[in-house]
Amino acid sequence: MNLPLVSIIIPVYNAESFISETISSAINQTWTNTEIIIVDDGSTDRSLEIAKEFKNKKITVLNQQNKGASSARNLALSVATGDYIQFLDADDLINEVKIETQVNLLLNNPYHLATCACVHFQNDADPFAKPIVHEWVREESDDPIDFLIKLYGGSLIGPEYGGFIALHSWLIPFSLIKLAGQWNEALSLDDDGEFMCRVILKSKGIKYAQNAVVYYRKHTDHYNISSSTSETAHKSLLNSVKLKMQYLLSRKDDQQVRLVLSRIFFEVAVSFYPEFPFLTLEAENLGKVLDPNQKPTPYKNFPLKQISYILGWRRAKLISRFKHSWKKKIS
Repeated sequence: MNLPLVSIIIPVYNAESFISETISSAINQTWTNTEIIIVDDGSTDRSLEIAKEFKNKKITVLNQQNKGASSARNLALSVATGDYIQFLDADDLINEVKIETQVNLLLNNPYHLATCACVHFQNDADPFAKPIVHEWVREESDDPIDFLIKLYGGSLIGPEYGGFIALHSWLIPFSLIKLAGQWNEALSLDDDGEFMCRVILKSKGIKYAQNAVVYYRKHTDHYNISSSTSETAHKSLLNSVKLKMQYLLSRKDDQQVRLVLSRIFFEVAVSFYPEFPFLTLEAENLGKVLDPNQKPTPYKNFPLKQISYILGWRRAKLISRFKHSWKKKIS
């Protein structure tokens, strides 16, 4: 029996401090039938030089002008020959049995996706010292739409739901990516959320690998694009949510789906304010169209909850920011 090939795709941009550890976690997999495709996205540090040190018959190193991670992933997909795709950002890690455990799950479950536990760690901390928590995704699902409703709806659906699923938690059949389409290179922030929404909707469901673990690095120095505060990044986030809305409503248009989508638009509306008031207004209006009975409720505790109720959530957020800045100034 020929073992399935797994293509591990690593986009790199100015990750010289982390790339060696990330590549090593890909090399050290107990599933040995892998190819590793590293795409340097115009780094200005030593990332490309370090990546080339690993180059061999199983590790391909490509480079391009800076076009963004989505473009780098698309370039890697254009040369990938694997049956399954493992995306791995240049500062994250996967445990040794991650791919083996998930491949074995998917061999008996065609057109499914596999995911697993994710440990979040600060870039100066030991990731392996933190406890492994198995969240609600351990339930698995043969209903992709229901899975997305729980992921996007959070506490509106149930107390355990919502949260964040790291991109490298997934192992994806290449056949599903071909059905879903390439990465959207017009997006930066939440490009992975938009991409995975399409892939999940093309799947037959989600399986959970109990022994697989991935490690998601959180940067205090705002290294990654996810920490970006630019208007371009926030427009990307809003456009990503609009696309998710289109995908979900095209598959199921009912009150629950609209409630969940409304919640997402209200969340991003709050996150945009006060820096980008026009984006805030657009997101809030979309939320109201989806569910006129809902409104942003970002604060759950006293006194901000009461302030929000009396003066509105915008004033409550401004008061909260002023209080935080004042405390920071006198500390």
